[in-house]
Amino acid sequence: MNLAQYKLNQAARLLKQPRYRVICEACDQPDFCCYCAQLAAFDPQISFVILIHPIEVKRRIATGRMSHLSLKNSHLIEGQDYSQNLQVNELLEDKNYHSVVLYPGVHSQNLSTLSNVEKTKLFPKEKKLRIFVVDGTWATARKMMRLSENLKNLRRVCFSPDKPSNFRVRKQPHPQCYSTIEAVHHTIELLGDSRGFPVKTRLHDRLLRVFEYMVERQLQFIKVSKETSKMGNYRKINLDREL
Repeated sequence: MNLAQYKLNQAARLLKQPRYRVICEACDQPDFCCYCAQLAAFDPQISFVILIHPIEVKRRIATGRMSHLSLKNSHLIEGQDYSQNLQVNELLEDKNYHSVVLYPGVHSQNLSTLSNVEKTKLFPKEKKLRIFVVDGTWATARKMMRLSENLKNLRRVCFSPDKPSNFRVRKQPHPQCYSTIEAVHHTIELLGDSRGFPVKTRLHDRLLRVFEYMVERQLQFIKVSKETSKMGNYRKINLDREL
C-alpha cells in the first residue's frame, strides 16, 4: 500500500468515528450552539453580580451566564446559600459600592414608578452602584434569598415589565416573567441615565440581541427535531404496513 492510499484509508476511518460534542469554554455551549460571536460586551456603569443557582448552570440557555459575558465589571457566582460565600461577602464589604438586590416583593422599590429625578436621588452619588441578581426559577430564587443571610438586609428593587417576555423556548409562570438577561436589560433601561450610562446609545440592546439569537437557534432545533420525529414515525408506519 502506497502512502497516498494509506492517507485516504486513514481519513475514511476518521470520518466513521463518532464525533463528540466540543463544549465552548466561555459560554459552556456545544460548538454548534456557541453564541460567543454574537457577544459585544459593554460597560453599563453598574456592577451586576449574577447569583446563579446550580440548576441554572446546567440549562441550555443559561441567561445569567449570557448576561455576565455581555457586561463588563460583572460577576457570575454559583451557589444557593451565599451567607458564607467569600466572594459575595467581599463584594458586599467594598466601601466604594452601594449594593442592592433585584428582587420583587411588597418591600421592594419599584423603579418603574420613579421619575428621573427620584432615580438620581435613590442611591448615594459618591458610590458606584452594584446590583445583585438572583438567577433561578421562582422557587429556587425564593430559597436562595431565604437561605442567604447576607442578602436579607440589602435594599430591594424591582420593576413592572412593560411587555411580555421573549423567552419562547421555556415555560414561564406568567407572560411578563422576565428571564435574567431581560431583567438586567430593563434595569439598565430604567437606571442607566441616572448612573452615567447614556441609554440613548442603546448599547444595552446588545443583551437582547444575543438572547434573541439563542432563542431563535433553539426554536430551529425544536422544529428540526419535530420534523425528524414525524419522519421517523412515518417510516415506521409504512414499514409496519409492508410487513
